[in-house]
Amino acid sequence: CPAVIVPDSRRALAPLATHFFGEPSRELTLVGITGTNGKTSTGYLAESILSAAGVPVGLIGTVEIRYADEKVPAVNTTPESLDLQRTLRAMRTQNIEAVVMEVSSHGLELGRVRGCRFKVAAFTNLTQDHLDFHADMDAYLASKSRLFRDHLGDASVAVVNLDDPAAETILTTAREAGAAVLRCSRHPQSDAEIRLLKSEVRLSGTLARVDLNGKTVDLKVPLLGDFNLENLLVACGIAESLQIDPKHLIAGVSACPQVPGRMEVVHDNAETSPTVIVDYAHTPDAVEKLLAAVRPLCQGRLITVFGCGGDRDRGKRPLMAEAVARASDFAVATSDNPRTEDPHQILRDVETGLASLERCDPDELETRGSGYTVIENRRSAIECALAVARPEDTIVIAGKGHEDYQIVGREKLPFDDRDEARKALARRSRA
Repeated sequence: CPAVIVPDSRRALAPLATHFFGEPSRELTLVGITGTNGKTSTGYLAESILSAAGVPVGLIGTVEIRYADEKVPAVNTTPESLDLQRTLRAMRTQNIEAVVMEVSSHGLELGRVRGCRFKVAAFTNLTQDHLDFHADMDAYLASKSRLFRDHLGDASVAVVNLDDPAAETILTTAREAGAAVLRCSRHPQSDAEIRLLKSEVRLSGTLARVDLNGKTVDLKVPLLGDFNLENLLVACGIAESLQIDPKHLIAGVSACPQVPGRMEVVHDNAETSPTVIVDYAHTPDAVEKLLAAVRPLCQGRLITVFGCGGDRDRGKRPLMAEAVARASDFAVATSDNPRTEDPHQILRDVETGLASLERCDPDELETRGSGYTVIENRRSAIECALAVARPEDTIVIAGKGHEDYQIVGREKLPFDDRDEARKALARRSRA
């Protein structure tokens, strides 16, 4: 049969898929969000704001693809081009008008979003991750910059977290593409268009006063964590880019649902139960910000259960462990999607970053003031943390978040940190 030889079949597929499905992005208001951390939470906030404004909106991201009455678990943060264009056409057929999409560096580098033109592109931050795929941090930044270089036009707006060191590169790239820019900053004295004026973080959520391009709005965000203020500001920038009325911004932010596996509290009615928080943090920066956000909310000790993925960036393993060791009273190192790597080798890499804590046996955690232990089995690690915790303690289970599986070898086994924590809490209550 006839064949066409191309240098890169994946990149060639994208324009074919775009044309086959009738260039659906031209009929939609596309909002793309890129960055190492915060894409999912920012996407949920932006979706909620658009919904409050009465805009039929779809969401494509790490957790799921959602629109109208459809909800499908995500396979990749950014779908392959054929799946993406098919989904965008299906959304438009269901009268969706705007789509909020997480755009990963893999998606950009592999050409998954070729053929998509974005009305708004937002940048959250850039920290170490995916160096198993990108040669170095410069290459990683270059991939992120593609969203602003190749997918914006003179009618587009770039929303950029000005507080990140990579912001100037992103801003320059967006301006060269002809896009307008909106800058966000946590610093009240900044000259950014979107500024945080003051905030208060509580266990029930966050209060924030924001200068929105000269307008002052008071927001109540039902998301935990000081770091979510950065995500909030980027979401505010997206709303301003789309000329959303501030009253809809306020309503949308307050109505934002719990983002699965992002600072998600696992509730238990027993008064003797510790606080348990599950989060997707799986980079050194994300872990550091997560634990910094949790620490002021702790009444007792902070116990962190965490691991590092196999067949992925080995360089971040000791860095993640160092972040855990600095912030935690106790650390329980365990497996997190070991894939085809030896779990014990991964844990040896992790242990090099825990040197500031003393290693101890699991049964010593209850009586020690601080330390760490290694339990390869993740279920046992969670059970151990719950067993030794006091009612006033806080347990953070980091790395998997919304994921409901553990990848061992090439097999994907059912496993959900939240379910395991609930089971361990129930056993503790019965004891």
